[in-house]
Amino acid sequence: MTSTSTSTSTSTSTSTSYSVAVLGLGAMGLPMATRLSSQLTVNGFDIAQPRLDLAAAAGIAPHDSAASAVAGVDAVLLAVRNGEQLHDVLFGANGIADKLDEGAVVILTSTVGTDGIADVVARLEQHSVELVDAPLSGGPVRAGQGDLLIVVGATPAAREKAQPVLELLASTLTVVGDRPGDGQALKTVNQLLCGVHIAAAAEALALAERLGLDPEKTLETLGAGAAGSFMLANRGPRILQAYDEDGAEVLSRLDIFVKDMGIVGKASRSVGLPTPVAAAAEQLYLLGQAQGLGASDDSAVILALAPKATD
Repeated sequence: MTSTSTSTSTSTSTSTSYSVAVLGLGAMGLPMATRLSSQLTVNGFDIAQPRLDLAAAAGIAPHDSAASAVAGVDAVLLAVRNGEQLHDVLFGANGIADKLDEGAVVILTSTVGTDGIADVVARLEQHSVELVDAPLSGGPVRAGQGDLLIVVGATPAAREKAQPVLELLASTLTVVGDRPGDGQALKTVNQLLCGVHIAAAAEALALAERLGLDPEKTLETLGAGAAGSFMLANRGPRILQAYDEDGAEVLSRLDIFVKDMGIVGKASRSVGLPTPVAAAAEQLYLLGQAQGLGASDDSAVILALAPKATD
């Protein structure tokens, strides 16, 4: 495994000739497309017209179909929700696989798990197209700043073809292996930790509140000691905002962790590994979703434990 911090050193000649289509202009797709458009030619497509309008305002060329957006590009960046969407975008009724130029690469930035990746690779090979498995972490703000962590599984040739895109988006770019699916595997491990850490932070802060402790002071104290973590520092303030009238700003939906912890559970079962802590965290996110919190920020998971703050 190699890890490098990258910069935006894409050459002028590459920038003027390299083109990428971004399919899916949602919370992550739009800031990534905007970042890429600072140096590359970027086409964009989304089924929601308001997202296309925002893309156009950001200097991205909007297209009314995925097929139109991918015509003649060097790379396609996919920001899809799950494996089903991945297959539909590539091979469905309006799939793009047979619309891509030979030698193009498909860059998968979403967390979809390892299941089905080998089939995607095989089907793309029939069109002389390679898959770059590149799930990422960092959130919308960091996506727009080119400050993402990206883990990559792809052949050396595919990685080289995708490099202008990856360099612009990543501050830390880790090559996990030469096989698509390796990136998904590492991202699955990453999500196990992230999902457990958020759930644990919510549980700890709920307990502090019930014990009558000052929540702000508690969070500050915990963050300064051995119990501190990135997720506590990042989600802690938002967990406390969950009790506000409007809740925390939605930066990462709770139902994303329903999906991701499901991927973790499926992966662990496939190799016969018990993951009881991850399973408990998954149940907490499922409980939150059942309570109608799926579209809320994932920090709202505290409400699944303690729906109301004590008086």
